[in-house]
Amino acid sequence: MSGMQRGPQRMPMQRGPMGQVAGGEKAKTFGPSAKRLLATLSSDMPLLVVVLVFSVLSVALTVIGPKLLGNATNVVFAGYLSLQVPPGATKQQVVDALIAEGNQDQANMIAAMDFTPGAGVDFEQLASILVLVLVVYVLASLFGWLQARLLNGIVQRAMHRLRLQVEDKVHRLPLSYFDKVQRGELLSRVTNDVDNIGQTMQQTLSQVVISLLTVVGVLVMMFVISPLLAVIALVTIPLTVVVTVVVARRSQKLFVAQWKSTGVLNARVEETFSGHAIVKVFGHQKEVEADFRAENEELYKASFGAQFLSGVIMPSMMFIGNLVYVAIAVVGGLQVAAGLLSIGDVQAFIQYSRQFTQPLSQLGSMANLLQSGVASAERVFELLDETEEEPDDVSAETAPDHASRLAFEDVSFRYVADTPLIDDLSLAAEPGSTVAIVGPTGAGKTTLVNLIMRFYDVDAGRISLDGVDTRRMTRDDLRSRTGMVLQDTWLFSGTIRENIAYGRPDASEEEILQAATAAYVDRFVHALPDGYDTLLDDEATNLSVGERQLVTIARAFLADPRILILDEATSSVDTRTELLIQRAMSRLREDRTAFVIAHRLSTIRDADLILVMEEGAIVEQGTHDQLLAAKGAYWRLYNAQFEAPMDEEILVDPLAGTAVSGASPTARAEEGAAEPTSM
Repeated sequence: MSGMQRGPQRMPMQRGPMGQVAGGEKAKTFGPSAKRLLATLSSDMPLLVVVLVFSVLSVALTVIGPKLLGNATNVVFAGYLSLQVPPGATKQQVVDALIAEGNQDQANMIAAMDFTPGAGVDFEQLASILVLVLVVYVLASLFGWLQARLLNGIVQRAMHRLRLQVEDKVHRLPLSYFDKVQRGELLSRVTNDVDNIGQTMQQTLSQVVISLLTVVGVLVMMFVISPLLAVIALVTIPLTVVVTVVVARRSQKLFVAQWKSTGVLNARVEETFSGHAIVKVFGHQKEVEADFRAENEELYKASFGAQFLSGVIMPSMMFIGNLVYVAIAVVGGLQVAAGLLSIGDVQAFIQYSRQFTQPLSQLGSMANLLQSGVASAERVFELLDETEEEPDDVSAETAPDHASRLAFEDVSFRYVADTPLIDDLSLAAEPGSTVAIVGPTGAGKTTLVNLIMRFYDVDAGRISLDGVDTRRMTRDDLRSRTGMVLQDTWLFSGTIRENIAYGRPDASEEEILQAATAAYVDRFVHALPDGYDTLLDDEATNLSVGERQLVTIARAFLADPRILILDEATSSVDTRTELLIQRAMSRLREDRTAFVIAHRLSTIRDADLILVMEEGAIVEQGTHDQLLAAKGAYWRLYNAQFEAPMDEEILVDPLAGTAVSGASPTARAEEGAAEPTSM
């Protein structure tokens, strides 16, 4: 929408070396951002409680499993020992005999075992234990599946709400935000970053809960079996925390840089591909490729550093876990030999040591995902925290239904506080009149449109619609009374009928056809394969520039606005199409107050009032004939377009009034002796 972009381009934009907009890039700390991210799940708090209950049950049953398997091992080992005892001897006799022989360790081990000499393995007891283990693991898996299923729904609903928040936020942001942020960067936040948050929460949230509960549950069971071995296992925790914190601090900055670089690269790709033809025409492929390589290199460095550093955590955790495993195996074996632990308990403890270090390792391996997700969350939260448009007045006024008198009363406005643009501008557009605005680029023509539409609010003075200050009206009310036809057409992927109906979605088929006929769309649409049902692609490339412009005019016809804004709507079409568009716009302006911004003065000869603007001020105003007779800025502009013979080495400055290098005799005579010529 050109009318929404060209004016604010005067605003200075401070950019960093890679082209991104500077300012507002400081990353928040990991903790607050992670807490805010988790808060997005608060709407499903009851289900989260159920998920937590299922997680506790699943982990509890999983933790019980190794202890039960240890009992099964004890049954098998006790049965084996019972067959090694001499027939008719009691366990105490065997123990006494071993002590007498000096085999104290064996005596202690047999004394700690519960068995009946000669009984062998109690397969009935063993079967009941194994069945119980099977039931325990099946229930643990069932509860684990249920919690994962519920948590998946919670996360997806949270992402659904987050996307809605982002979408609503974008529509509440002022136009000034879009003027200072590259589209590719904004798209990256809305799409890539939100998707990354969803994937991170999906992959890590359930595992984090299970891992933490597993650590607690396993630790309890280890203390029940052997406090000494449990203390040895606890050495893992401080080592894990130290490694994770040290690595996370360094990698978090790189993850933030990674997603920031992703946004910059997306902006570069979007900008380059949308202007691909211009890049080719002016031979800037090498420069574009060089910029892309530089930004891609920044993304590579940040991504490689972040992934490498965070990837160090997992092997570090495995190394620490293996050291602890060796220590437990040695000390546990000594305790079994001393009769302080059964072999089944040692087996269970070794399993617990694996279960203890595994979730710690998983937590470490998830650090890169968590950091990446939180870095994306920071960028999305920055967007959600941006300053919004001033809300409409709660006691909003409403102009009469057919209000169409628009007046500027001592209006002052500037995009940047210390850069003057419009000062004390006053004008009135009467109902049914056509006001044309001409002037050099940057004079403030499109800025007037932005102020009329309240894309920006005035700094001083007021703009009124039939006496009602537009700032006292709601934006929706004001804009519903206004139609715009811009130089840069905007058509969406859909049928021609749908694009016309965008002006008034509840319009009937007959009204759509009437608007299309009035705007001369009907003259070419029947030559298309499917007529009004012809599907347009994303850029509407299956229509010519002029045809696209006629569709936008038909859209404005259908909206039936009281105020019409035509922003250089014919500047990029051929002469024949321009005549069609002029006819369509003339019909569109009937009984409406129209503002026409034009560089082609042929399109505004019949305007009721022509305003000539320079540097935000109206330097001349009047009708076409009046302004020509005054021989001022408008006359010079008109002379430059229609009277100066360009093939006779003349170049007339349209506003300064200076002729360069040999103006024609007619032009010089009209210019007068007082107008000097200069090189």
